[in-house]
Amino acid sequence: MRRIDIVSRNTLAFAVWITGLPASGKTTVANELAHQLGDLRTEHAVLESDSLRKLFSANPAYDEQDREYFYGALAFIGRVLTEHGIAVVFDATANRRSYRDRTRQQIARFLEVLVDCPLEVCIRRDPKGIYRKAGEGKASHVPGVQAPYEPPANPDLVIRGDQDDPKEAACRIIDLLSKKNFLQCVNPAYETGRKL
Repeated sequence: MRRIDIVSRNTLAFAVWITGLPASGKTTVANELAHQLGDLRTEHAVLESDSLRKLFSANPAYDEQDREYFYGALAFIGRVLTEHGIAVVFDATANRRSYRDRTRQQIARFLEVLVDCPLEVCIRRDPKGIYRKAGEGKASHVPGVQAPYEPPANPDLVIRGDQDDPKEAACRIIDLLSKKNFLQCVNPAYETGRKL
């Protein structure tokens, strides 16, 4: 059996879990954060739940058992990446607080960012038709509707998904990473995460 090794850079990287209701603006913030990390020449990976879930199951059930398995696997992938020097951005609702708390326990340098957005705004946006399917009875486990969404008890940062500019929101995350010494801003175009 062939063995696959990942060469460690001996640098413990960080992880940022961006959570919030579906259509709250998580992906927009995650993409902007990834762009800014790239500008800072920080090697990183965005783990977007919808894309990765399709690799684990062709027909995900989205029930409690399915989510328990999926978020456990997602946390494992994130931990392995950070242990080998690659920063991780989790772009995932993870509706149960316990999913994110278990990940925090596995990754030493961890930030939890809540994208807070009123449910009615999320329903109005609904880019993937998730809430429409829930209303039509075609989806039965949508967080905030049929399934509970448990926001972080003590988020490291709160972003208003209905008010804050995504670029500025990503800058605030960069600032916090820098203040916690998780990230060294060596690019002269930045000063504590803000473009000059």
